[in-house]
Amino acid sequence: MSDEEHHFESKADAGASKTYPQQAGTIRKNGYIVIKNRPCKVVEVSTSKTGKHGHAKCHFVAIDIFNGKKLEDIVPSSHNCDVPHVNRTDYQLIDISEDGFVSLLTETGGTKDDLRLPTDETLLAQIKDGFAEGKDLVVTVMSSMGEEQICALKDIGPK
Repeated sequence: MSDEEHHFESKADAGASKTYPQQAGTIRKNGYIVIKNRPCKVVEVSTSKTGKHGHAKCHFVAIDIFNGKKLEDIVPSSHNCDVPHVNRTDYQLIDISEDGFVSLLTETGGTKDDLRLPTDETLLAQIKDGFAEGKDLVVTVMSSMGEEQICALKDIGPK
C-alpha cells in the first residue's frame, strides 16, 4: 500500500441527495414527483391495467412547484420514480431591496439575502403592501432540488 494521502474534491452537501426513489404505484395525489428534472406536486394520478405484455402504467399530471407549469409523465407502476425532498421554512421579513431581493431573518438570528420576491402577482402585492404598512410579516420559503422560492405569507401583527 502507499503512504500517500488521498484528497477528494467533493461538491456534495454531506452526501444528502436532492431526491429519493419511490415506487410509482405508491405515489398519490398531492404528493411530489420529479418530472423532466423539475420538482412537481401531483394533481392527478391514473393507473392503467396491465396489457398483454407487461406492466400497469401510472399516468401522472403534476404542476411544477416553482414556476406553475403543468407536466405529465407515464411510468410503469412497478418502477421507481424520483421524489424530491421538499422543505418549507418560515422567515421573518426584514427588508425589500430596490432590485427585487428580500432580506429575511433566520431562526439563528442571521440574515438571508439571496432570495428574490415571488413571481406570483397576488403574493407579490400582499408582501409589498404589508411591508409598506409596517406589518410584521413571516414568509414561508419552499426549497427543493437546490431552488428556493417564497410560497406563502403570514401576518403576525403590527410592529
